Amino acid sequence: MGIVEGDADAAGGVETRAVPAGEWEREPHPSDSLRTFGAVVQALREHAGLSRADLAARVQYSKHTVESVELGRRMPDAAFVDRAEEVTGNTGALRKAARHLTRGEAGLAAWFRRWARLEREAVSLCTYECRLVPGLLQSEAYARAVFEGTIPLRTDEELEAQLAARMERQAVMRERPTVPFSFIVEEHVFRRRFGDAEAMRELLDHVLERSTPRNVTLQVVPLDAGLHACLDGPVQILETPEGQRLGYSEGQKNGRLISDPKEVSVLCQRYDTLRSQALNPKESRDLLERLRGEL
Repeated sequence: MGIVEGDADAAGGVETRAVPAGEWEREPHPSDSLRTFGAVVQALREHAGLSRADLAARVQYSKHTVESVELGRRMPDAAFVDRAEEVTGNTGALRKAARHLTRGEAGLAAWFRRWARLEREAVSLCTYECRLVPGLLQSEAYARAVFEGTIPLRTDEELEAQLAARMERQAVMRERPTVPFSFIVEEHVFRRRFGDAEAMRELLDHVLERSTPRNVTLQVVPLDAGLHACLDGPVQILETPEGQRLGYSEGQKNGRLISDPKEVSVLCQRYDTLRSQALNPKESRDLLERLRGEL
């Protein structure tokens, strides 16, 4: 299977090239650009003779926010960049450095970053999940519970960065109402309890709301559906603006982008077969509403 590296080109499309597995594993940590930007902020602040508390007061953000930005834990918004630029002497360094920050990548696993970029440009996206609710459909409480349960444990700052990235990633569905999003999820995923009954109801309400738009299709594979073609594990398939289909599969502490046309074709065949075996969208919504009523 081919692993691809995808980056948006100047025209807004996505270019892909085959990348050896070793190079993929050596790619920079997703927070490298944030740490570099934070170091620039700190250097300019110290050159101006300001403490973190001083900078916080002048840019009208908390000292904790300033600290998080300087340590590369938080994505600065445009207002922070503009105000910090003015306070530190209008050198232009912060505005230029901010251009190299990639929105939404803080908190994403290194092996998932390139798929997330492709996802934002895709003209269609299909997702099959058998482990947990797909990230694009997760409620905030559910996502937090998932991150809190990961091993090794995360610091509070790391957890908040992951949660922010997950919630921000969901914006792709709101911002792209003409892109088809298809989800096929095993019934047991929605039956797996977390938190209390109210948290479960909130999750199901969130999923039902997210799957309401005409461009979103959600199908549930019922418990009695038996064995099927996608038992190898979760998979995602997308189509780029250039018409290329790519796949993504994920396992323990790794994930890979699949570009080989034959391999992607097999994934598409499996997905299409499972689509015919799953409940239709109306039946799926009815099932989720019944599950909600049982809580």
